[in-house]
Amino acid sequence: MDNFSPIYNDILNRKDSFFLLAGPCVVENRSITFEIAESIVETCRELSIPYFFKASYRKANRSSLQSFTGIGDDEALQILADVKDHFHVPIVTDIHTEEEAVKAAQVADIIQIPAFLSRQTSLLIAAAQTGKIVNIKKGQFLSPESMRFAVEKVRACGNDHVMLTERGTIFGYQDLIVDFRGVKAMQQNHCPVVLDCTHSLQQPNQPQGVTGGHPELIETIAKAGVAVGFDGLFIETHPNPAKALSDGANMLPLHELKPLLLKLLKIKKAIL
Repeated sequence: MDNFSPIYNDILNRKDSFFLLAGPCVVENRSITFEIAESIVETCRELSIPYFFKASYRKANRSSLQSFTGIGDDEALQILADVKDHFHVPIVTDIHTEEEAVKAAQVADIIQIPAFLSRQTSLLIAAAQTGKIVNIKKGQFLSPESMRFAVEKVRACGNDHVMLTERGTIFGYQDLIVDFRGVKAMQQNHCPVVLDCTHSLQQPNQPQGVTGGHPELIETIAKAGVAVGFDGLFIETHPNPAKALSDGANMLPLHELKPLLLKLLKIKKAIL
């Protein structure tokens, strides 16, 4: 666990900038994964933003049986490992079962727990026992205050490297809403708190079986998140969201990321 203390302590104590978890929803192939990583790494180094490359190696919680789930675990994890080695950037990926934890931990620096699974004790324990940083997405059905129990499960395993991510609360059957008051409640756990600026704008449970979204509001919600004090931002991005194989309906076009980050840094500096 000590290997991750510098990374964790940096994002916990850094006050002059937010940190960023960003990348494609899922590993689609090697070339597009490297294209996205190269662009974001270059931008974040130029802007001095602590950065973690995010991509799922497998998507399990899909609405439709026909939805894309991945190119194969071994191939996708190898691509993530190559991104890590080539760009010297930490990796974030999510898991869905206890068995996946050890496999993902061979590559990932942050093990992410999907929102739907944030109460799964055995999954949280498995992630904690890898010794990696554990990012727990707040369930759409949970209050910010209740996330302390998820944090306690990880820390009870001797792993203090935990963070929480707000990704919206279910509002009716086909919408989500972000209650910005929740950041303060989750920060009471003395851990970094992240705002998921893309999944928070999803429109789940659409009749066609494919999740919709409001990507035109990514800038709005990101600005609000920085202004109210979120420690980090989570943004899924793609060179051509319309052709993305997963979650394209709520992703930020890659070329729009740098202009957005420049605006967000101005807000961050204004509130210091």
